Amino acid sequence: MTPTREDLNRIAALTVAHYDQRAEAFWQGTRDHDVSQNIDALLRHIEGAPPWTILDLGCGPGRDLMRLTELGHEAVGLDGSPQFVEMAREHSGCTVWQQNLLALDLPAARFDGVFANAVLFHVPSAELPRVLRELRATLKPRGVLFSSNPRGEGQEGWHDGRYGSFHDWPSWQRYLQDAGFLALEHYYRPPGLPREQQPWLASVWRKVGG
Repeated sequence: MTPTREDLNRIAALTVAHYDQRAEAFWQGTRDHDVSQNIDALLRHIEGAPPWTILDLGCGPGRDLMRLTELGHEAVGLDGSPQFVEMAREHSGCTVWQQNLLALDLPAARFDGVFANAVLFHVPSAELPRVLRELRATLKPRGVLFSSNPRGEGQEGWHDGRYGSFHDWPSWQRYLQDAGFLALEHYYRPPGLPREQQPWLASVWRKVGG
């Protein structure tokens, strides 16, 4: 069933509240996570000379904003949690926008890359085509989108106070291709483990067309 606007507002509000209430614990639990594989996957596909302008979508407390800045790029964060936005600004010194995923207001053709690490699975599948088109529109021509999500088989709904949609590779590929992206690569994380012990599906995409 297609969610109503009221449903979407509730999904966004409760999911953001979940993170707001656990902001400090989330920071302590994730600040040392190594996502260099994912950052490298995004950056190696961006064309042209660096430094690049990168949108860290769902930036959380700012870990990856800090790393992108250390690498010499202009990083802009976006998160729906007021607590995360405040923390990300403090930790990174970057511009950070407070917007939820279901009500994005993004500048056109601004970014060389979008880094969507562990965030797009919070978008209900009915809204995913629209959100992906909005991300495509904020990329420069031939810009690059990275995404990493918990993989699944189409499960969708509430889990531990957060809304999630869990896609396998074929379904995720269809969504991205329909939104105007070309697949560049995909892989499963953490690296070096059997597939059943790799819960994360990572993929990299290029904006095609105008």
